[in-house]
Amino acid sequence: MSVFDHEQESGRGGMGKVLAIGAAVIVLLAAGFFGVSYFMKPAPPPKEAPPPVKTEAPRPAPRAVEPDVKSEEPKAATRPKPKKEKPVDAAPAPPAPTGPTLVIESDVPGASVFVDRKYLGTTPLRSTEVTAGTHQLNASASGEDGLVQNVEVGGTGETNITLKFREVRLNAQLSTVHKHGIGSCSGTLTATPGGMRYETDNKKDAFAFALKDLEVFEIDYQKKELKVKQRGGRTWNFTDKSDNADKLFVFHRDVSKARERLAAQAK
Repeated sequence: MSVFDHEQESGRGGMGKVLAIGAAVIVLLAAGFFGVSYFMKPAPPPKEAPPPVKTEAPRPAPRAVEPDVKSEEPKAATRPKPKKEKPVDAAPAPPAPTGPTLVIESDVPGASVFVDRKYLGTTPLRSTEVTAGTHQLNASASGEDGLVQNVEVGGTGETNITLKFREVRLNAQLSTVHKHGIGSCSGTLTATPGGMRYETDNKKDAFAFALKDLEVFEIDYQKKELKVKQRGGRTWNFTDKSDNADKLFVFHRDVSKARERLAAQAK
């Protein structure tokens, strides 16, 4: 081996040592770093302890209750006390009228009423517009004859009137002369719903019978004569005492109308 080779080997040997020392230093530094990091790591927080479990104290066993002999006996049923009803307040009485009041009713509802030609309304009605005293009342209803009558209204309180349209009204009277076969007699011929009668001084010619027994009832306007015949009886021929055929006509008309209404009501 030459001196040159020996120097090369010695130089390689020195370099190796340096490398070995450097590696050792690096290893030590790394170990120190990891050691310091390990010890410098914060400790984990302590785990919380679970809450304590509450335990209830054991309840004492219920004592047996001895049966109450008295409580087992059935109690008598008691009726509920009736509730006291509150008294109903009475309606206040209407104030008393201060003046006359006319109250009108009719057997045909809805009849038109006039007092002294002033329209009051239709029946049934109450009116305080009529003053006390005597007044003329006119009333009309569909299908019925009109009514005309005087009414007396009191100074205070109520005056009640009932209009009877369906009532058969007849009060016809005629001063007549009855013609006989020989001569004549005078008297008064009257007709009402109750019948017809002839009043005269000649008792043999006087008569009275019901309207239903009037068999013949005719007027001859030209002769101014009214013929009356009782069913199954005599015949009378009358003329007006003043020789007025119109009076005979009116008498005949009123009696005939009343007979028709009586016959209709009898059906």
